[in-house]
Amino acid sequence: MKILLAEDDFVTRKFMVNFLSKYGECDVTVDGMEAVDAFMMALEDDDPYDLVCLDIMMPVMDGYQALVGIRNLEKQRNVPEEKAAKVIMTTALNEERNVNMAFELGCTIYSGKPIDQDRFEQALRKTGLL
Repeated sequence: MKILLAEDDFVTRKFMVNFLSKYGECDVTVDGMEAVDAFMMALEDDDPYDLVCLDIMMPVMDGYQALVGIRNLEKQRNVPEEKAAKVIMTTALNEERNVNMAFELGCTIYSGKPIDQDRFEQALRKTGLL
């Protein structure tokens, strides 16, 4: 599995990389703009990401904006829905309006922080990636 992680917090980033690396190749970005750029380059190289984990509160471009950018790139390249990247929003923002907005913008799963490894694994299974 090819994974893209966008997380600006060093400690969370390190934890997530250690956790996700057992499932596949994990590329890391520190803001939403870098995430969208990395996603675009992967599409251009015909080596797309299977999973994208986006924090919501990031500098330059937040997770919502990055999610919109990623879904727009998939639309521009006519990526069929079944081949679209699975996107898990990883955030401390657990209010209902944040959850609803993430799903409206096209996220697959919404995972609150701190990340619970067992629940996150269950979420990965739910996406069909495990």
